[in-house]
Amino acid sequence: MGILEGKNILVAGVTMNTSIAYRVAEIAQREGATVLVSNFGRALSLTRRIIKRLDPEPPLLELDVTSEEHLAGLADAVREHVDHLDGVVHSIAFANPETALGGKFLTTPAEDVKTAVHVSAYSLVSLAMACKPLLGPGSSVVGLTFDARQSWPTYDWMGVAKSALESASRYLARYLGPDGIRSNVVAAGPLETIAKKAIPGAESFNEIWAQRAPLGWDPRDLDPTAKAVVALLSDWFPATTGEMVHVDGGLHSTGA
Repeated sequence: MGILEGKNILVAGVTMNTSIAYRVAEIAQREGATVLVSNFGRALSLTRRIIKRLDPEPPLLELDVTSEEHLAGLADAVREHVDHLDGVVHSIAFANPETALGGKFLTTPAEDVKTAVHVSAYSLVSLAMACKPLLGPGSSVVGLTFDARQSWPTYDWMGVAKSALESASRYLARYLGPDGIRSNVVAAGPLETIAKKAIPGAESFNEIWAQRAPLGWDPRDLDPTAKAVVALLSDWFPATTGEMVHVDGGLHSTGA
């Protein structure tokens, strides 16, 4: 029996098989979960093709987390497939690489900052609230971050947005805790995903991790991060909320 046996999990933000979200969906299924996935817009066709590799092929929901209409209809869309949710995975982020990343921090237009924070941070709260009618005691919300307690080269306004995401998760833990709903984030090291490739100069992260991670770090291996997400979705962390779990080879614990 897997650790998610009998649970219903929504994984938001599945795009390619090289995405963390895809690997989470794959491992969650292996651990017994019924999985639903979401994406929107032009990426929806990519998701539709890639989830055919999963067994069983999960239902695909169209969800733009900046659309009030999509959020308002999410619970009913989920109910077409399952009657409740036990977990929600937030694997969604965006910042304009032309203006908000790659060393352009001091000149980024306010509108692009608003977009980065809305899509990458506020959406954790709006997604959780859209799913709240389906969540009950023991359920879990898990987000993905790149430890934003310090600044990183080239990461710029995405770093600010991730910092907001981490704080938002702690406030979700505060306000959803009385309903028995947990909220945590997993802070992964740099992984070779589409999101990372969109960051100008992101190859420097690999050099930093190669030099400083005590356990070493393979940027092509999604399993450690995905397994941590699945563990937080399970019943094995029943009293853990408001936490940031590092899956980074231990780099966060080292100095220069």
